[in-house]
Amino acid sequence: MPQNFSDRYGFTPAEPEITIREDAPDDLRFAVAQIAVNAGMSPSRIRDVICTALFVAPDRSNWSEYPNIWDEVRGLLEDCEWFKVYDIAERLHRSLHHQQADQFRDELNRFFREKGIGWELKDDEGIVFRGSAPFTAATINAVEALTATGRTNAASEIREALRDISRRPVPDRTGAIQHSIAALESVARDIANEPGLTLGRLVPRLGLPRPLDEAVEKLWGFASDRARHIREGQQLGDDEAELVVSVACAVSIFLVHRTQQVR
Repeated sequence: MPQNFSDRYGFTPAEPEITIREDAPDDLRFAVAQIAVNAGMSPSRIRDVICTALFVAPDRSNWSEYPNIWDEVRGLLEDCEWFKVYDIAERLHRSLHHQQADQFRDELNRFFREKGIGWELKDDEGIVFRGSAPFTAATINAVEALTATGRTNAASEIREALRDISRRPVPDRTGAIQHSIAALESVARDIANEPGLTLGRLVPRLGLPRPLDEAVEKLWGFASDRARHIREGQQLGDDEAELVVSVACAVSIFLVHRTQQVR
């Protein structure tokens, strides 16, 4: 498929702040179907996927691809619950293969970014939480760095943190914090060769420069207080969970890279 003018010459709009999570605006409902068509799907094939997701029978009186089945597809997307739109997008992506699946993923993610929608489609995980640019970079880089150095348990904890913060209708923010701290603790134990110690006791053994050591200790304290010992009426926001996960990822990357340099 030929590239758009903006793609050929590298013009990209500034990304707006994330303002949409628990909603599927009209533009998204249209875009999901149109992006599937752009990736090579016919309206009847899209309808099959949607009807399967919604457990509704297709209208057999609609037999022509355009406008009948296409209008039916649009109507089904317009009328369904907001979260079903994301279910449908995942199913459409899974029904495609190779370059078509890549095109669908890339176009949908571009739409999410340009419209300030806080979700992202990934090949293996489906649609997951998309935070700020630093959050996204930190989590991606952490998983890559941990996997590349054989710290697969720690990488798995970061993935679990992303799954928890992506849960809907109620995100598991405490779970996201716990998993990200568990990843950092796993890295710290490996580097310090102290498999039985908690992160709080490991901080002095990591040789972190001041005041980074104090910051990590306070991060551990915050996670223990707010995520492990939950008090009635105490609520964590997405921003706090995003901050802890981002910092835990960044410190994990720092420790891994510094250890490689020393070796």
